[in-house]
Amino acid sequence: MFKAIFVDTCGWIALNNKRDTFFDKAQRINKELLTKSYRYITTNFVLDETYTALLDKANHFITVNFGESIRKANTVDVIYITKDIEDRSWNLFKRYSDKDFSFTDCTSFIIIQDLIRHMGQKFERKIFTNDKHFKQMGYELLL
Repeated sequence: MFKAIFVDTCGWIALNNKRDTFFDKAQRINKELLTKSYRYITTNFVLDETYTALLDKANHFITVNFGESIRKANTVDVIYITKDIEDRSWNLFKRYSDKDFSFTDCTSFIIIQDLIRHMGQKFERKIFTNDKHFKQMGYELLL
């Protein structure tokens, strides 16, 4: 039986940018999770953020290599944001005026809520990220 974990932009950047503060830790966690047959779940919005950030923090070559590896990976599932998810995310975004959540964060929160509801204990409440916003929503950060 496989287990799944959500990977946020910060997690992808840490895994792919050797200059990232969390690079070594991300490599160790990645190796451990893959050894335990975890599947990674992310979204097209998270990938969009990641491509943009990697272009800024690393370079075009690293960004393209990352994008190609995601497309070929058999351990990564990309969830595409639908109109329904976008609407629910917008409602969540409006509700948290006291937080500086990005809209992409809100889409991730909705996806994670849906995954917990549908996958139960197969889905870890740990997020492959160091983004404090996920902690504010009650999830454990792996980085």
